Amino acid sequence: MKYFAKIKYLGTDFHGFQVQPDKRTVQGELCAAADAVFGVPCRVTGCSRTDGGVHANEFCLTIENEGGTVPADKLPLAIARFLPEDISMFYAKECDDSFHPRYDAVGKEYLYRILNTRVQNPFETHRAWFLPRLISDEGLDLMRSGAKYILGKHDFSAFMAAGSDTEDTLRNVDYIKIERNGDIIELRIHADGFLYNMVRIITGTLTEVAFGRFTPEDIKTIIDSRDRSKAGMTAPADGLYLNRVDYGDKLL
Repeated sequence: MKYFAKIKYLGTDFHGFQVQPDKRTVQGELCAAADAVFGVPCRVTGCSRTDGGVHANEFCLTIENEGGTVPADKLPLAIARFLPEDISMFYAKECDDSFHPRYDAVGKEYLYRILNTRVQNPFETHRAWFLPRLISDEGLDLMRSGAKYILGKHDFSAFMAAGSDTEDTLRNVDYIKIERNGDIIELRIHADGFLYNMVRIITGTLTEVAFGRFTPEDIKTIIDSRDRSKAGMTAPADGLYLNRVDYGDKLL
């Protein structure tokens, strides 16, 4: 039996999604919970490899086993008693054996949250990047102007963490939306795929556009350079959320 499921998790106390020896991971907790529910060993496959400290509002995965069955609509409740409080499954359905949650994804949306205020809000600790240097409305407009150069299909090597071994660095970015809601600045970006640390480097670089280190037009130069050292800082992990995964008609 193969199930497709959606979960939410707070990434603060995890060393990312993927199982690692002697470290607490989302995949490790899910495997243990699924084994307990089905009474047989289960294989959990995720849609992405999120880093330590990164959160998810909608993370997609599959659960497979060789014998145990539970009605799909009952799975979120059945597995809840075995999951820690920082993971929640909120949707499940049966899926085809050929479906893969990572390779069948046609797009993803990430959300990055910046707490842009002089004084820390304890309720946002580890849930947003605390940036006490205020970004003006003019700075926000500069960020939006710089973001326009990111749209479309490009080689995003300059926005990939140094040392990554990814060979195909072409990605197509559909939109970037930057809005202020009170003390929180939200950046939403949707693309057909993302490179390692791509959203965090884009966020850090656009923030530096707001502060005048780069001009909006410099973003095009940075992209064309394909050189990570030309881009700006890598924003912290705790402001980043996997927000949505798109599969088109793959799950019909």
